[in-house]
Amino acid sequence: MRSSTSVGPADNLVRLLLRRVNCLVDEVCRQYNSRRISLMEVCGTHTMVISRSGIRRAVDRRLELRSGPGCPVCVTSQEEIDAAIALARCPGVTVATFGDMMRVPGAAGSLEQARVAGADVRVVYSALDAVGLAASERVRQFVFLGVGFETTAPTVAAAVLAAGKRRLTNFSVLPMFKLIPPALARIAGASRVNIDGFILPGHVSTVLGAKPYQFLAQQYCKPCCITGFEVLDVVQGILMLLEQLAKQEPQVVIQYRRTVRPDGNRQAQRLMSRVFEPVDAVWRGIGPIPDSGLAFRPKFRGFDSRIKLGLTGTARPIGRTKRSRVACRCGEVMLGVIMPPECRLFGKACTPEKPVGPCMVSSEGACAAYYKYEQ
Repeated sequence: MRSSTSVGPADNLVRLLLRRVNCLVDEVCRQYNSRRISLMEVCGTHTMVISRSGIRRAVDRRLELRSGPGCPVCVTSQEEIDAAIALARCPGVTVATFGDMMRVPGAAGSLEQARVAGADVRVVYSALDAVGLAASERVRQFVFLGVGFETTAPTVAAAVLAAGKRRLTNFSVLPMFKLIPPALARIAGASRVNIDGFILPGHVSTVLGAKPYQFLAQQYCKPCCITGFEVLDVVQGILMLLEQLAKQEPQVVIQYRRTVRPDGNRQAQRLMSRVFEPVDAVWRGIGPIPDSGLAFRPKFRGFDSRIKLGLTGTARPIGRTKRSRVACRCGEVMLGVIMPPECRLFGKACTPEKPVGPCMVSSEGACAAYYKYEQ
C-alpha cells in the first residue's frame, strides 16, 4: 500500500493491523451471517487518506468504506452559495472566503464566475485575515463566509469578538456552519442507509470530545471510533470498530488520543456558544436537519451579513442552470447510499476540471478522491 506519511516500521505495523482487520472481517461476517460490513468515514480528510494510501484496496472486499457528510464545501447548500453571490454583487461589498468555495456551483454560477463578472471576491486563509482586510479598507463592507463545522466555528467566533473589540463596523459574517452530530443522527436513523459503524472526525472531535456522539452507540447501537489522520490511525480505527462489532459492544472510543479528550476543548466550546446558537440548517443533497446549523445570538446579530446588508433574495443567474446538475448524486454519496462511480456523471460529465457537484469540486470531496486515486 502507498503512504506519504508512514515508512519503515510504521509500514510494517500497518500491514500487521491490516491482517488483523481482514481476519475480523471474516469473523464478523460469519457471526452476523452478513455478506458485507459498511463503515462510514465521516471526515473528508479521512476519505482522502483512505483513497490516497490504498486502504480500500488492501482490505477484504466484504468491508465497504463509505464517505460521509464531513466535507464542509460539499454540504454547503446551493441557496447559501446564491446568497454569497448576491452579496458579492452589491456595490462596495467584498466577499472573503476560503479557496475551496470559489468553484462550488450555485443555482447558475459560482463565486469564481461572479468574480470574473466583476464582483469583489477575495480568497483568505482565516477569518482573522478578513478582519484585517476590513481594518485596512474601511470604505468597503467585508463579508466573511462562515463555512465549516465545529472545527472552524470557534475561530470565526473569535474573529467576531476581535472585530468588535476593534470597533469595526464594516465586517460581518454570512453564517453557513453545519454541526456533525445532528447529521449523524439523520444517517443512523435513515432506513435506506445501512452503516454498521462510524469513523468519527478527529478535528471536530478535538473541539467536541466524545460525549456528543454517545447517542450513536446507546440509541442506534453503532460502534464509533474518533480517529486521527495518518494511515496508521485510520487502519487502527477500522480495527477498533471491527473489535466492537465482534464483541457486540457498541461504544464511542478514541483512537486519536494524542489530540482528542473525552470532554473536548471547553474553551472553544464556550467561545462558539457565546457567539452562536443552534438553528435548523439545509445540507446540500441531504435537505433540512433540525438544529444542525449555527446562527448569531441576539447580542451579536449586528455581525450577521444578511441583517447588516439587508439580503433578502438570491443571486441573479449568470447563465442557465445546467440540466446535468439535476442528475448529480452528491447527496447520496454523502449519505453513504452510493459510491462515487455509481453516479452516471462521474468521470464523464463531472471531472475535477469541470465539476458538476460539490463532491468533485472540493479537494476533500469523495468524488474528487475517487477520481484522483481509485480509477
